[in-house]
Amino acid sequence: MSFDAPPPPAPPQGPPSSGQTRGPRRRGALLPTLAILALLLVGFAIFAGYYTDWLWYRAAGFTGVYTTQLVVRLVLFVGFFLIAAGVVVLSGYLAYRFRPIFRAISLEQQSLDRYRLAIDPFRKVLLLAFAGVVGFFFGAAAMAEWRTVLAWLNRTAFGEVDPQFGIDVSFYVFSLPWWRFLIDSAMVIVILSGLVAAAVHYLYGGISPSTPGERTTRAARVQLSTLIGLFVLLKAAAYWLDRYELVITPNSLFTGAGYTDVNALIPAKTILTFVALISAALFFVNVFRRTWRLAVLSLGLLVLSAVAIGWIYPSVVQQLQVKPTENVKEAPYIERNIQATRDAYTLGGVEVDEYIPAEDPDAKAFSESRGTLENVRLMDPSRLTDTFDQLQQVKGFYTFQDPLDIDRYTIQGKQEDVIVSPREIDLEGVPAEQRNWLNDHLTYTHGFGLVAAYGNRAAVNGEPDFAEFDLPPQGVLDIEQPRIYFGEKAPDYSIVGAPDTTDPTELDFPDDTAENGQRSYTYTGTGGVPMGSFFNRLMYAWRFQETNILLSDRINADSQILYVRDPRERVERAAPWLTLDADPYATVIDGRIVWIVDGYTTTDAYPYSQRQEFGDVTTDSLTTQAGTTVVPLRDQVNYLRNSVKATVDAYDGTVTLYGWDEEDPLLQTWSKVFPDTVQPRSDISDELMAHLRYPEDLFKVQREVFARYHVTDPQVFYTSQDAWQVPIDPTSPGAGDVAQPPYYLTLQMPGEVDPRYSLTTTFAPVNRETLASFMAVNSDVRDSNYGRLQVLALPRNTTFPGPSQMQNNIESNSTVANALLSLRRGGSTEVQVGNLLTLPVAGGLMYVEPVYARATEGASYPRLSKVIVSFGDTVSIANTYEEALGLFFDGVVIGNNTGTSGGGGGGKGDGGAGGGGGGGANADAQQRLQRALDDAAAAYERGQQALAEGDFATYGQTQDDLLAALQRAEAAANELGLAGSAVVPDLPGASASGSPP
Repeated sequence: MSFDAPPPPAPPQGPPSSGQTRGPRRRGALLPTLAILALLLVGFAIFAGYYTDWLWYRAAGFTGVYTTQLVVRLVLFVGFFLIAAGVVVLSGYLAYRFRPIFRAISLEQQSLDRYRLAIDPFRKVLLLAFAGVVGFFFGAAAMAEWRTVLAWLNRTAFGEVDPQFGIDVSFYVFSLPWWRFLIDSAMVIVILSGLVAAAVHYLYGGISPSTPGERTTRAARVQLSTLIGLFVLLKAAAYWLDRYELVITPNSLFTGAGYTDVNALIPAKTILTFVALISAALFFVNVFRRTWRLAVLSLGLLVLSAVAIGWIYPSVVQQLQVKPTENVKEAPYIERNIQATRDAYTLGGVEVDEYIPAEDPDAKAFSESRGTLENVRLMDPSRLTDTFDQLQQVKGFYTFQDPLDIDRYTIQGKQEDVIVSPREIDLEGVPAEQRNWLNDHLTYTHGFGLVAAYGNRAAVNGEPDFAEFDLPPQGVLDIEQPRIYFGEKAPDYSIVGAPDTTDPTELDFPDDTAENGQRSYTYTGTGGVPMGSFFNRLMYAWRFQETNILLSDRINADSQILYVRDPRERVERAAPWLTLDADPYATVIDGRIVWIVDGYTTTDAYPYSQRQEFGDVTTDSLTTQAGTTVVPLRDQVNYLRNSVKATVDAYDGTVTLYGWDEEDPLLQTWSKVFPDTVQPRSDISDELMAHLRYPEDLFKVQREVFARYHVTDPQVFYTSQDAWQVPIDPTSPGAGDVAQPPYYLTLQMPGEVDPRYSLTTTFAPVNRETLASFMAVNSDVRDSNYGRLQVLALPRNTTFPGPSQMQNNIESNSTVANALLSLRRGGSTEVQVGNLLTLPVAGGLMYVEPVYARATEGASYPRLSKVIVSFGDTVSIANTYEEALGLFFDGVVIGNNTGTSGGGGGGKGDGGAGGGGGGGANADAQQRLQRALDDAAAAYERGQQALAEGDFATYGQTQDDLLAALQRAEAAANELGLAGSAVVPDLPGASASGSPP
């Protein structure tokens, strides 16, 4: 036998002589000093981050949201750190404490002596370090589960049960994730503790595999048996939870438990649970036995059972019983999946009507569809950002959204669809010589105004017909506070505010009437964090890594720092439990510009509901163009509710959350977690209510799900023979094969009397490009039928063209081709097609596509030049929508849609062949005459300006506009019996014929 001898005592050390150097001692003190300084620096950085976050939440009015998160995450980190680290340390300590004092002499032990001598002096440090690392990782993992634990503690019953176990859905949504995390964490902790115990026992002789006789000491056997027993006991609990997880787990056909799961795997998991319990009991009994045989056999039985019962048996059932008649065996479970999916995505009430499109419209049918025909959107928000820039940007440091947004306003007693965008500040547009810290963060601080154009008409020269425009704002929207400090393009931070006695220094808006060409302003809102104290300035100087925040004398006692300025990010911070719509939109509420953001509650644990990749199904040509994507709380979802409507004030950043789907159990749960943060739906003002709408991302997910789940027969569903798909966008340049976006339109569905603000989409059969159906949802929240989903399903054998085929028909039509060729003017003009709209009118389906033209050189921008209309097999193109529609039926009068100034008349093609021209319906000739004269004068002025600037491409375009306007003036004059009269506008220097010299 051998034992560890203590190390020899160190020789006494006398004081150093005067000739000895102290260099090594100084170097030895330097390293701890640097380490302490590094720790202080890291600690300061962490504190600055948390402190400035707290200041932001306090300023935003959501301190409780931050402190709740912080406390729960801290408790979880500390709790799991102490548990994980404590168990590992305890395991190592017990293994060392009960190590054998005497060890058998063997070659194995002799070789281990060297390791023991090397490790023993650092034993405690190594154990504590390893336990600290383990504790840190477990603490960090637990911190990330703060939403899970808070939702579990405040869970709300769904009042619905799953079809397999009859348990309330809340168990799967709230409880199961938390129990799974606890059990998985405990299993890993036990494994790591067992490894530590085994290593210590082996190192110090408690385990001797090569020693004859007993290979483990009693202490080693007791400790390891207990740890293995605990692990197997936890495995039994995991097997039990596995049963429930089968109803939320995807299989090859659908999400949920199928025939094999229900009839083989669930029974197998139940058996394995009891086998694991028996095995765990035998390991606990092994504490009092001197042999491992029975316990090891039980463990072997568990492994064998897991392979035979948990894997082989279900595989045999799947191959021999299910596969030969899979459609029959799986039918009841497919039916469960269909029902749960339609419930989870609120698709149970979709109204599907058969619709056989008429080919030959008549006057009565057109008259009954006036609600749609008068509101056809000709202004494509994805094409007109450059137009807004050129006409309304004013200065290069302003910018508009790309694509623009869509909203509606009541103007002169009529609801109008409008294309809108706030005029935001864009530092990239500031000249490079003016870019510095002072200008970037204290001068160019905010945008100004909102620009709106009518969606269903253009000015006669093809430019947008603006309802709100210019600086300062003019128009019909009554904007009292036009300043935009919080927006999608705002700088990362701005420092604003000053005493009343101080001259304003922020650029407000350019104004030629002002002395220096601009108006200045001082922020008076309360949307920022006070910067009056040195301490706050120090904290933010560190946060933004900018010393000027400390040194600048422009920062005073009344200064505030504005940051986290993107509306989505502000709402995300105020409600970290929401998934937000990718497209916030700005509107005017009570004279202020306000951002509206839709918020969703989601889960991926609704039993039997089909999972969807949220980011993928909400991607379309518009999101690709804008570069915006949704970052959901979870990648996959199988339950979705528009539970919250949020607003962000563009001036002071105030975030307000309104409960929308107040029956949603997830909303109710999070309202308990963060009380008083969500306001009741009844608090929404009438003016705000008028601008809320059905959310776009919700509709995208629903249409993706409904493309397959419109089928309710399990046998048809299994074959996928009637599955649909969202068609690709045939008008999206360079976006590739991406989905066509849904379109907000004012639409009169068949059988309805009045039009409704709606969100629409089309479907095509899978792997085909014909049209399968048209879908619309009522998006007017003031309507009692808000959220009503209607589908017009075409016969399955239809060959009616879908969007891609129709676009091909349009481009191959000779009349259209000739008209577009004349627009291109030998390459000097670029032609762009706008959104291809599908509209159910006159008992059929009509396609409308605006065509825009822009010069290929100079500061050009798209202008509406032609409108293409298709009904049945016939395609027409004309200068105006009214004319193009009139080519189908003479006598149709659509008063809202004004034409463009493109040259030439309309044309009609049938089946690809060119047709003769036709006259459009007459509006009031006197009004058209006056518009033509005004447009001619405006075109002449633009031409003179372009000529003076040497912009010959624009000059050529304006001359075409001038000529077209004069031709329209002449035509209107002829209708009024004024032929030969002097009706041309008074153009300076113009000849008698009305042409410029």
